Amino acid sequence: MKLNLKNPLVFFDLETTGINVNTDRIVEICYLKVYPNGNEESKTMRINPEMHIPEESSKIHGIYDEDVANCPTFKEVAKNIAKDIEGCDLAGFNSNRFDVPVLIEEFLRVGVDIDISRRKFIDVQVIFHKMEQRTLSAAYKFYCKKNLEDAHSAEADTRATYEVLMSQLDTYTELENDVKFLSEFSSYNRNVDFAGRMVYDDNGIEIFNFGRYKGMAVTEVLQKDPGYYGWILGNDFTLHTKAMLTKIRLRELTGKK
Repeated sequence: MKLNLKNPLVFFDLETTGINVNTDRIVEICYLKVYPNGNEESKTMRINPEMHIPEESSKIHGIYDEDVANCPTFKEVAKNIAKDIEGCDLAGFNSNRFDVPVLIEEFLRVGVDIDISRRKFIDVQVIFHKMEQRTLSAAYKFYCKKNLEDAHSAEADTRATYEVLMSQLDTYTELENDVKFLSEFSSYNRNVDFAGRMVYDDNGIEIFNFGRYKGMAVTEVLQKDPGYYGWILGNDFTLHTKAMLTKIRLRELTGKK
């Protein structure tokens, strides 16, 4: 089967120093770019996170401080990565909740302006969990009838994710070979920010998705409790969450949509 694409689709996977979207860093990235004509390009690079890689993380992905000591920092490769994924839709395994937010945080942290708000996002894990409730290794074995060798290496996981999606399309007739459909199907919420702290309700209104104001309109909360904006900016939320909240606040102050 050939994916029905209007834009190039980039499958990608990150290995990181940990699982905190706000503070952890990328140590390896792999992306597989699939073009509408079926051609493929892949790239894998290790990155110096400029921080210690905790042993518990190294035991999972096999990357230690000495392995990345002489590798480029994310700042040094950010513009090239942004150029590679410009105009592309994105796909991954658990990517909507982790890989995409982490990648955007890295871009924001080094001041690289990349707008992927109009891109489509396919999370193969969500499709899998809605259909079968398994892990990537199990998904690969279930759909592709093969064992996933070198699991938790970015390159192996990226290629496996691509193969799993192709097999899912073969397996489930209700899945459409269409990026827009797959993006919507593999989303639990319509996120305002990539971390999902704010989401759109059924009427397209931004609402908070956590804390004491969960379910309330963001604009209503900002009017009712102006200090909440400052509290979020001063606490451990992603840069993208803060940026999107600021955008909503400025929109309300200026009256611009």
